[in-house]
Amino acid sequence: MAAHASSTLDVSADEIRLTDFPVGYLIDDSQSLNYQTAREQTYAPTNSTPTLGTGASVTWHRIVLNNSGAEAKPLFLHLPAAFQVRAIAIYEERAQRLVGQAEVDLNSASDHSLMHRGTIVYPFAVPAGETTTLYIRSQLYSHQWFEAEIYDDKYSRQALVAGGHLDIALLVGMMLALVFYNGLLYFATSKKENILYSLYLISGVVWIALSYGLIAQAFNAYGDAVFILNLSVFTMPIFLVLFMMVIFETREFYRTEHRTLQGLLVLLVAGFCYGLVDIEGALIPASSLAALMMVTTLSVSLSIWRKGHPLAKFFLVGHSFFIVFNGFAVLFYKGLIEPGYLNSHGVGIGIVMEAITLAFIISYRIKVLEEIRAQQDELKRQAATDPLTQLYNRRYFMSEGGSLAAQARTLGVPLSVITLDIDHFKLVNDTYGHHAGDLVLKAVAVNLQKFSRDRDLVARFGGEEFVILLPGADRTEAEGCAERIRSGVENDVVQAGEEVSIRVTASLGVAQLNEATESVEDAVNRADKALYAAKTGGRNRVCCAA
Repeated sequence: MAAHASSTLDVSADEIRLTDFPVGYLIDDSQSLNYQTAREQTYAPTNSTPTLGTGASVTWHRIVLNNSGAEAKPLFLHLPAAFQVRAIAIYEERAQRLVGQAEVDLNSASDHSLMHRGTIVYPFAVPAGETTTLYIRSQLYSHQWFEAEIYDDKYSRQALVAGGHLDIALLVGMMLALVFYNGLLYFATSKKENILYSLYLISGVVWIALSYGLIAQAFNAYGDAVFILNLSVFTMPIFLVLFMMVIFETREFYRTEHRTLQGLLVLLVAGFCYGLVDIEGALIPASSLAALMMVTTLSVSLSIWRKGHPLAKFFLVGHSFFIVFNGFAVLFYKGLIEPGYLNSHGVGIGIVMEAITLAFIISYRIKVLEEIRAQQDELKRQAATDPLTQLYNRRYFMSEGGSLAAQARTLGVPLSVITLDIDHFKLVNDTYGHHAGDLVLKAVAVNLQKFSRDRDLVARFGGEEFVILLPGADRTEAEGCAERIRSGVENDVVQAGEEVSIRVTASLGVAQLNEATESVEDAVNRADKALYAAKTGGRNRVCCAA
């Protein structure tokens, strides 16, 4: 007689929907017990969703069902975690006789009649007034996954329809959206953190879809070819550690923390390489390595936070979610805590929570970098402009003018220069004061911009002298522009106080650049000579260089 440790289930009710019930289990250390031998062993009590960790390569589970009713009960045994194991064998016993059996090798389960998108469904019956015992042999890869449910026909159909993994599909969809977004960011910015984050997300997507049956359901794929995807349990932390190195710039600023992360990275890469050869063996210490990874990355991020890195606090928040939920998952995989949604889905929830926080970190870093870039652009602008008139200064004019001259020679287009000097400007300062003089300089600058083209380069050379470079304009066009500026300055009235109105005039010189050999500086000198001619000729006029 077999020793029964598991309680007997009564299945005489009109409707049968059993998802949490007592089960007996036996760890087959020899991995060689057959049905006849296994049924004679003593079974320890557990429930229908036990977690036995990595030390149970082959287990037997026993379920005893009694029908005290007057009619036979056709039922269905569901094994929804079957996609995780290597092979399943089911033996149906009644009155100590084997009345039915089935075997499913996951390497060839895609077309098996009992396999329904990752769930094995075994039909059996419990005659009226009799007892049926089910023995289930489960051969695993690394961690013992077992989950049993018993339904009548109605609830069996409902369970197969409801077991659509909608929650997992939503998590995967959210993460794929983040992958797409960060892929675009990488192509736009070429920042390493974007591609590392995307690779971390892809690894997380693979692991979640594999571990929670989405791949099995979506692609009807099982066995060794799919199990190798568990390498994502190594690639995920590898890319997370690399992300930390880049986002915190540990190589440059946190040498101790960088070396610590490097050591962790070596272990993770070694585990990945080992997994390429023996994935089952590599996964046995994976939970312990995950715990080490969580402790190490938490310690490093805490250290960086104490040293004042502005992003560390955000990383700590997201990583805390990851550690808490993954801590539950590690205990669950090792069989140290009872199953539950948060425990069994801890890794997936932790990954998504951290992924959202890391996305915020990337966005925040982009914002910080944009602010720094804006500050640098402002500093460049200030270095290139005159603070009073906000026109370009002499240094920028000569530098940019050389580039425009080279471009004009390449394109074979003319380039001209206008120089301007305010007539009797010293008298304005002496009569009305320097504040009034500044107002006049600003007014002249406005006229220069008003009567020149958008592509013209307008600069204040110093004092009351201004220069304009006109790409694509010959001497005639430049002379017309100079005349419009002269007239605008002459007709402008500068209000320097309630009863102080100032009118000034300007003298201008024009020169067209000799395309063959002349530099911008030489052209400016020739325009200055023409300006001098305008001054000596009576001021408030335009003169052109020969």
